[in-house]
Amino acid sequence: MEARAHFYREEINSTMWEVPEKFTRLKQIGTGAYGSVCSSINEKNKEKVAIKKLHRPFQSEIFAKRAYRELRLLKHMKHENVIGLIDVFSPATTLDEMQDFYLVMPYMFTDLSKVRGHLTEDKVQFLVYQMLCGLRYIHKAGIIHRDLKPGNLAVNQDCELKILDFGLARSTDAEMTGYVVTRWYRAPEVILNWMHYTQTVDIWSVGCIMAEMINGKTLFKGRDCILSSALSMYWT
Repeated sequence: MEARAHFYREEINSTMWEVPEKFTRLKQIGTGAYGSVCSSINEKNKEKVAIKKLHRPFQSEIFAKRAYRELRLLKHMKHENVIGLIDVFSPATTLDEMQDFYLVMPYMFTDLSKVRGHLTEDKVQFLVYQMLCGLRYIHKAGIIHRDLKPGNLAVNQDCELKILDFGLARSTDAEMTGYVVTRWYRAPEVILNWMHYTQTVDIWSVGCIMAEMINGKTLFKGRDCILSSALSMYWT
């Protein structure tokens, strides 16, 4: 049995990271409401990876369910257009000590929110095709992503795309809530709090993202849910 890794601590943008010594050169590349992401080098194989630290994953039952959901889905997703899971670790040695855990994933160069307005028609078509291929795989597994947006679509320099962040995903037979999907990419049935919407809400989000890539601006940029709903229903 391999000996337990030695960990070291490093503060990055006011967040304390505690990772195995083999992961060096931590650099923050993203942050959100539920976690932060750093790039790192795995010194054992010189591979560049992305490490995600979830914010307070055990603070409440809701946070714990979200963390478990993301871990479980990432572990089973095996598709070229869906992010995979390389490793998972925690610095804790007992369950009582466990406050944090980290997900290690393939490193991607950037996300779509950072390349908007710099895409040719051919690239837009290729990116949308990859989104739909990834979604087809996710949907065939009986999962609705529920939070598709440019920031959750990672891309490399060669336009390779992978779908990220399954913390809000649900199985298709579960009762749903409306408090999902970043507002501008939310389908009308989600905004109106329908409890049994389907996988088509993800397709709506893809349509909004495609329009944004083509036009260089958000399609339904409402100040709140009511205005976003009114805009989307007016144009449809």
